[in-house]
Amino acid sequence: MRALLCAMLLVSFGIATMHAQGPDKKAKQSTKAASAGVSHTAQGKKPMVLMKTELGDITLELWPDIAPKTVDNFTGLASGTKEWKDPKSGQMVKTRFYDGLTFHRVIDDFMIQGGDPMGTGSGGPGYNFEDECFSSDASSAITGAVTDEGVAVRVFQEILMPYLRSTQTPDTVLKAMVDECVKQQSGKPLMQQTIEYYMEKTGRKEPLLSKGTLKAPVAYGTICMANAGPNTNGSQFFIVTKKEGCDWLNGKHTVFGKVVKGMDVVHAIEKKGNGVKMTSVTVE
Repeated sequence: MRALLCAMLLVSFGIATMHAQGPDKKAKQSTKAASAGVSHTAQGKKPMVLMKTELGDITLELWPDIAPKTVDNFTGLASGTKEWKDPKSGQMVKTRFYDGLTFHRVIDDFMIQGGDPMGTGSGGPGYNFEDECFSSDASSAITGAVTDEGVAVRVFQEILMPYLRSTQTPDTVLKAMVDECVKQQSGKPLMQQTIEYYMEKTGRKEPLLSKGTLKAPVAYGTICMANAGPNTNGSQFFIVTKKEGCDWLNGKHTVFGKVVKGMDVVHAIEKKGNGVKMTSVTVE
């Protein structure tokens, strides 16, 4: 019941649950960066990726200065230098990950999403790694009244969600507030109280820190990591097709590059729908 409630809230708060790989899967990413990513980053160059699809070619510029771990992960998987878990055999392998995969989730005027070896939205490389959405200039703890919905979402993600997952009989007042959030499809019901109130009610000891400066917005033509909540990145990604961008996803999905050629192909995939294949993804 709690798991279902949390999933409903993720959708209700506008947090796109891009695949079903749950946040409780805590397999750690290797600390060794893939050689392809390291070489590009070390030279101070921006890796270029040629993504060949059934409908044409897409050229991507990646941004290691903004998201170094994400770029190393993507280029390592693409070039076959990074180990990943084959969901069919259950074995760890080093082969070119993205070749032959499809865009399994396509939503008109929003995005095209790929990178699932199962093609269902539930697959990944067998590990998760952290987000790279904000700079490291986070300063003080957030205290006092919950004054905006952005903070309310963080209260849900970082205070209420862990509490609900770990508590057999949650506080009835908190549960009622959560239920009201689902009903309204908004975080506003959490703006009735202070940060200190939620910390006391849930027993959380660690402060809720400000996140720092947003590194890059989820804008038109950017490539971003799909996830199932904070710090659950793996292999799935999406390319934004909405001309105005998707500002409601800012800070929730790591932006690690952009399309520099082939947006016409991206839109052709958008119009075609689910199932268009990536014949090869090559780091140039």
